[in-house]
Amino acid sequence: MIQRQHSNQRMSQLVSFANLIWTAGQVAKDPSEGMAGQTRQILAQIDALLADAGTDKSNLISANIWLSDIRQFAQMNEVWDAWVDSENPPVRACVESRLARPELLVEIQVVAVKP
Repeated sequence: MIQRQHSNQRMSQLVSFANLIWTAGQVAKDPSEGMAGQTRQILAQIDALLADAGTDKSNLISANIWLSDIRQFAQMNEVWDAWVDSENPPVRACVESRLARPELLVEIQVVAVKP
């Protein structure tokens, strides 16, 4: 059975099916921060969503990351590298893209399993 959490008319922030968990793309709630600050906010949001689903970052399968400016790749990676479970890193894609609002610098979406 498909389960949806944190939903509104437009979308769900978390969808699970069997033992697979998908998050919606997460953006910073306070976009006044720079790349590192926005990335930290997003990863905290992902931690909370994964906890709601009964899993954590050690069970990530994949991550998609969109940056508004690929020249800030190193700043995002510094925060990501401190956060990710280095013994269980997911596959990952990272691309430059125009995001929904100009003040948003990064968006991250992940897929995980629930053990």
